[in-house]
Amino acid sequence: MTTLGTCRFVPPYLLEALAASAHPAADHGRATLDADARLRTARMLRPPAATPEEAAVATGPAWTVHTADHGSALPGRAVRAAGDPASGDLAVDEAATGITGALALFAEIYGRSSYDGRGAPVSLTVHYQQGYDNAFWDGTQLVFGDGDGRVFGRFTRPVDVLGHELTHAVTQHTAGLEYAGQSGALNESVSDVFASCLKQRLLGQTALEADWLIGEGIFLPGVRARALRDMAAPGTAYDDPALGRDPQVGSMSDYVDTTDDNGGVHLNSGIPNRAFQLAATAIGGTSWEGAGQIWYAALTGGLVGAQSDFAGFAAATVAAAGPHADAVGSAWEQVGVTPSVASSGAAGAGSASGSAPGTGERVAVRRTGGFAGLVAAGEIELDGDPRSAEVRSLLSRIDRATLRAGSPHPDMFSYEFDLAGHRAVVPEQHLTAELRRLVELVLGDGSS
Repeated sequence: MTTLGTCRFVPPYLLEALAASAHPAADHGRATLDADARLRTARMLRPPAATPEEAAVATGPAWTVHTADHGSALPGRAVRAAGDPASGDLAVDEAATGITGALALFAEIYGRSSYDGRGAPVSLTVHYQQGYDNAFWDGTQLVFGDGDGRVFGRFTRPVDVLGHELTHAVTQHTAGLEYAGQSGALNESVSDVFASCLKQRLLGQTALEADWLIGEGIFLPGVRARALRDMAAPGTAYDDPALGRDPQVGSMSDYVDTTDDNGGVHLNSGIPNRAFQLAATAIGGTSWEGAGQIWYAALTGGLVGAQSDFAGFAAATVAAAGPHADAVGSAWEQVGVTPSVASSGAAGAGSASGSAPGTGERVAVRRTGGFAGLVAAGEIELDGDPRSAEVRSLLSRIDRATLRAGSPHPDMFSYEFDLAGHRAVVPEQHLTAELRRLVELVLGDGSS
């Protein structure tokens, strides 16, 4: 099993755009990015208001919702477990409703008991940090912020956010798609696929009736956005002065080659996302019973590996499609992907480190990744900047020869450093205390 890093819902480029803007919530964007730097490896649709007399949640794999009480310690204080009545805390109860629906989807439709297939208990934490604009799976549990209150609302509100993050856990325990390049974009897309199946199942929609939006309701009123992503029309979900325009692509003709965002995993995931939407609508019926069954069989059938690329994954879906093979193959062809079993694929760019010399005496940090895909960047000139004394002290304690690249976690951030001439890309889970402080100084938020 390939080890995956923290999977985040908000892509780093989106948080970075917010952080770099003049929007009043820019500080929260920076704070979210900085809080992510301190993490360790270790909307749902608004449900009907629960009453104290409401029946306990249906039985199934054990789960517990905790609250971080706006701190960073995980998992935090336990508030509600499977079988308990509603707590009265909206975020807690949204998470409870969402995890119940997500576990039921995998159990009742795909015969899978919890994310590992063996009934593993699920740990969830809400109210993480102050103004935290993200949600993620860190390899062991699900974590949700409350948003900044100006751009982002609660990350527990859209049910597909929770479905997306839980599916990262399923992928971790099945194909183990490496979180970089095309395999990383597939990792992201698979999470959107089953997030959309969950949302549509709870709404009782067919594939043709669905809106195919991911994260609808995550943005607050006043933000020019329908959702975070649109699987039917990648690149059209939002166009806002503070956030910029949705940069997702939906065809191989627009494929983005970049070292940002672990090789553009949140950008290029729009390509397989659109392929699934096309297949689901062509097959008809419900997405979770139609195309969803095919995608799940491909993910778990042994033909998809850690470094599978789009063509290889497409071939696995065609092989699993039975009488729908032509419809599935056509869906991939429409996004510019030709299914090929000979295509093993490489993980792609975005996680390697290097030591190419930089220019000038400066320290620069560029952060990409995260569920929203926002990008943040900043630099400090070591001559004359009031922060330079602390920065020089930090540099003296950082062993640049041992900076760890490693494998990034899904939806976690990736940091590109230029440390006065030494360049390295470090995934969030490998940030040392010195690097975390450096991130805080350079990106403009020094809060602990």
